[in-house]
Amino acid sequence: MKITRIGHLYQLAFMPRFFPVNCYLVEEESELTLIDAALPFSVKGILQAAKQIGKPITRIVLTHAHGDHIGALDGLKKELPHAQVYISRRDAKLLAGNVELEADEPQTPIKGGIPKGIQTKPDMLLTDGDRIGSLQAYAAPGHTPGSMAFLDVRSRALIAGDAFQVRGGVAVSGVVKFWFPFPAMATWSKEASLTSTRRLRQLAPSLLAVGHGRMIEQPAAVMDAALEEASAKFQGESATI
Repeated sequence: MKITRIGHLYQLAFMPRFFPVNCYLVEEESELTLIDAALPFSVKGILQAAKQIGKPITRIVLTHAHGDHIGALDGLKKELPHAQVYISRRDAKLLAGNVELEADEPQTPIKGGIPKGIQTKPDMLLTDGDRIGSLQAYAAPGHTPGSMAFLDVRSRALIAGDAFQVRGGVAVSGVVKFWFPFPAMATWSKEASLTSTRRLRQLAPSLLAVGHGRMIEQPAAVMDAALEEASAKFQGESATI
């Protein structure tokens, strides 16, 4: 595990050289919020990182319910029984293993590693605009129907889950990057993804932190390039259908 700190944000990167899976600790005045829960073996590393910082994890906030973002959830909840678990109302269904689509959604099958047998139940169901400590929640459907991103209002650091990827090249979810195609392969709706990431760009984040790859400071230019690429590719794909 590799730990990188920028301001209030700590990135915990598991398997960073081969298949990087990130989760994040957001430092508040007297506590920590964990964003995402990485892989099943990540429990020990996450707890050790919190111990080094010297503050308790009181909240576990999930960007979405794919297996590489909720893998350590049950193990962490066992060690941290009082930590509150947050996820969007929509992806709470995925967390419970329910892949049925809702009536108003694009009827495209949900992809990626859907959890099976997760015991932990969310304490809070998030909606767009909710606040969790210093974090503002933004609905960002696309990678999954209920994906969310979180903006630290103190620093404007954006923790975006898999709405973007950085590993293999900065890209909007759904754009295949040869060296790391997995986020694209697990994307539910490219059209929703592009709409969501355009909205996230409008937040003018000072830092982009995602599920796979390094953190990027002052990310406006790379986000703009990724959006331009996604728009061109998705339009081209639609034209050939």
